[in-house]
Amino acid sequence: MSEPQHRGIWSLRSQLLVGILLPVIACIALNMLWSYRASLQALHTAYDRTLLASAKTIGEQLDVDGYDEHARIHALVPYSALEAFEADTHTRLYYRVSSLDGQLISGFDDLPFWRGSIPAQPPYAALVDFYDSSYRDQPVRIAVLLQPVSSATGRSMAVIQVAETLQLRHNLAWNLLTETLWQNAVLLVLLVLTIMIVVQRVTRAVREVGHAIGQRPRHDFQPLQRDAVPRELQPWIDGMNRAIERLRELLSHQKRFVRDASHQLRTPLAVLKVQVQSARQGDMPPATALQEIEATVDRATQLANQMLSLAKVEQLRQQPQAATATGWDAIVREVALDLAPLIADKMLDFELRADTPVPLSAHEWMLRELVRNLLHNAIRHAPPGSALLVTLTPQADRQHACLHIIDQGPGLSEELLQRLYQPFSAGDTRNGSGLGLAICLEIVQALHGRLELHNRQQGARILGLEAVACLPMAPAEGA
Repeated sequence: MSEPQHRGIWSLRSQLLVGILLPVIACIALNMLWSYRASLQALHTAYDRTLLASAKTIGEQLDVDGYDEHARIHALVPYSALEAFEADTHTRLYYRVSSLDGQLISGFDDLPFWRGSIPAQPPYAALVDFYDSSYRDQPVRIAVLLQPVSSATGRSMAVIQVAETLQLRHNLAWNLLTETLWQNAVLLVLLVLTIMIVVQRVTRAVREVGHAIGQRPRHDFQPLQRDAVPRELQPWIDGMNRAIERLRELLSHQKRFVRDASHQLRTPLAVLKVQVQSARQGDMPPATALQEIEATVDRATQLANQMLSLAKVEQLRQQPQAATATGWDAIVREVALDLAPLIADKMLDFELRADTPVPLSAHEWMLRELVRNLLHNAIRHAPPGSALLVTLTPQADRQHACLHIIDQGPGLSEELLQRLYQPFSAGDTRNGSGLGLAICLEIVQALHGRLELHNRQQGARILGLEAVACLPMAPAEGA
């Protein structure tokens, strides 16, 4: 089986360098091309002016006898007159003077006669045309000037052609291109070095933060300092600090769970061991020993289940995305039906009012555990034959719903009210572990609600206890 291929992820520094250098190189290349074309055009314009000046010089040396079709043009121009316009020994000039019908008057007879036309808007204040051609197996640039010729004895029109070899132009163009390339290469090297230094300095803060995190001790959950980093990295530091805080809370909860579990389970296990030893020694009747062992096992089982429930609440709190729309009214009715044997055993006058639909965005297990703990506490503390009322109603704002459980029990003492929601603070340690209300409080806080327990009083006389749990309702569909 072939090994899986992993897509390489570029570093931030590489992305910055590539993202900056590629556009810069493209811009420099385009600028170099435009500059070269503009310089080449200026070079052609300058040499074309020289060709036009040569043609005009020849035109000044023409004479004519006769008029129009009977005119005879005479050229008095030796070729040496054009040497002043030759830029170097590699450049050669050729000329031809002809009549309008192409008849040679003077110059190189093998230079092809011009068969073109004068542009509608010539580049100069003269009847001139420029074109590229080949002469004697060499590329040439030719200027054509239609020169009027007049004298005291005649008038006519001459066609003057001056051809220049392109060797000098090509050499200058190559030199221009080479110089442009060197200049832009030096500029590119300087830009690359500057950009690399800047990117290196800018990304140094990221590397320093990563190094600081990597060098931290395993149990160091202090928040990262955000003041010493650039402003763009501060949101990332804030996110890291939130993640560190969540991790710290999770580890703290796990440590607390392990500590509480080891502490609380030690006692019932020790009691169970003593009871087993007493039963073996015959210190009590077997039936009584089994009954006490069963009660101890029940208390230990209840304690373990409630501690696991407390841990599960914390786990679900870390997974809010798993919450779904749940009907709280249906859960209240189902839990009441599950606890019906306990209600019947104490012959309670039980009344349930949960007919209005109450949709919540919550985990079904959390709602069921909340109702079960509150209702079970009320059943356990309610006197036999007393009234027990459970109501679930939406509030007037339709934003919250409240569960009220009202019993006629002994209520809460002032001393117990001070530590009501603390784990393992049960009023009756023989019948409870003290985790029920702690679980309820964790659930309500996880669902962004509130939990209240208070005595119902008539003067100084306590009539019973009322537990109120209010939770936010799920938004109505289409709201």
